Amino acid sequence: MQRIQVRQARFASSESQLQTLLIQGLEGDAVAYHEFLKALSGHLRAYFRRRLFQRPEDVEDLVQETLLAVHNQRHTYRLDQPLTAWIHAIARYKFVDLLRARAIREDLNDPLDDDLSVFAESDTGAIEAKKDVNKLLADLPERQRLPIVHVKLEGLSVAETAQRTGMSESAIKVGIHRGLRVLAERMRGSK
Repeated sequence: MQRIQVRQARFASSESQLQTLLIQGLEGDAVAYHEFLKALSGHLRAYFRRRLFQRPEDVEDLVQETLLAVHNQRHTYRLDQPLTAWIHAIARYKFVDLLRARAIREDLNDPLDDDLSVFAESDTGAIEAKKDVNKLLADLPERQRLPIVHVKLEGLSVAETAQRTGMSESAIKVGIHRGLRVLAERMRGSK
């Protein structure tokens, strides 16, 4: 319990010190602003090091990017809000940006395996299934086919489908229910 209280006291002290330095910096005190950025960089380094323990080479880049973002957005800080929450939001966005960029880079640089597993699977089965579904749906009356297409395949809501087709919402629900029942019967009969 005492460790938690010590941590909370240290946190409150850091928050207060950083906020005081930032406010002084915003009021034109260049030395205080420099001290703010210097102290903040230590906190950011620890924050990113805990999250990037497998990629320590990215820590310093993120610290610099976050410091730059804090500097560029300092006019958005509201004095009545906790400074650490504001900074944490900026740091979190920079961290997510790094992860997103890294995922894109890794996807683009995914090497082809030597065994040409590219040809192991094919989407022709999905294309054939879509043709089969379209053929089954084509045999349904429009009052059953359209609700199924719009709600079940396109993901529209019942209300959106009713508006698009001019049918009532209850007619859409009934059309879906009856159409799916007919499709199920046809599929059972074709086996």
